[in-house]
Amino acid sequence: MDLQITNKTAFVSGSTAGIGFAIAHSLLQEGAKVIINGRSQKTIDAAVKKLQDLVPGANVSGIPADFSKADEVQKLVDQLPEIDILVNNAGIFEPKAFAEIPDEDWFRFFEVNVMSGIRLARAVFPSMLKKNWGRIIFISSESAVFIPDEMIHYGMTKTAQLAIARGLAELSKKSGVTVNSILPGPTRSEGVETFLTDLSKANNISVEEVEKDFFKNLRPTSLLQRFATVDEIAHTVTYYCSPLASATNGASIRVEGGLVRSIL
Repeated sequence: MDLQITNKTAFVSGSTAGIGFAIAHSLLQEGAKVIINGRSQKTIDAAVKKLQDLVPGANVSGIPADFSKADEVQKLVDQLPEIDILVNNAGIFEPKAFAEIPDEDWFRFFEVNVMSGIRLARAVFPSMLKKNWGRIIFISSESAVFIPDEMIHYGMTKTAQLAIARGLAELSKKSGVTVNSILPGPTRSEGVETFLTDLSKANNISVEEVEKDFFKNLRPTSLLQRFATVDEIAHTVTYYCSPLASATNGASIRVEGGLVRSIL
């Protein structure tokens, strides 16, 4: 299937590894020009090289920025060309008991997970409306609607993303611009792989047993009963970045393995 995004220019935040990297890879495979992002030039250079090896001839570059620092985000924005596709993927997570989450953590999570997408969308949304075409995707989480009791501050930021995406979609009425949210479930990114390995060593059990226990006790409603791959998320994102998904706007699209039981 031709997704019709050849030569479209995409920016993917937080894309030197994990889901963001997989999204960049998928967009490049469809012929898009992709600008990736990480916190350092070193990690960007390594990711660019890897993507060029995976997709020979790929038009890929990168701009560093730490999304916890507004001045670095502004420097990034100042370097961006006209963007057709914006994927707001940058984010942080950390399991922590509610009573132990200080004010600083609440503000830090909001700054990185929410303000990153706001600042980028604010920079590119007007030009998308002017040319009457564009795609903005917020990478939210099933945690937006299925708030995890082990990291409520993270869930709060993911819910906020849904509200922002829906509000922006309202502003795109009668245009060729769409704004949607993608809600991945538990996904086997590099960070999750490290988390599983650490638990495996700490409890002296295999990684497979850790995964099985995770879905039995922490995410029992999952129908998939395994971690999704980053590519499974990326393929869905790439479709909604394309003209083929023009009738989907203001939506929250689940890629969470059937974990959320509600039908709406």
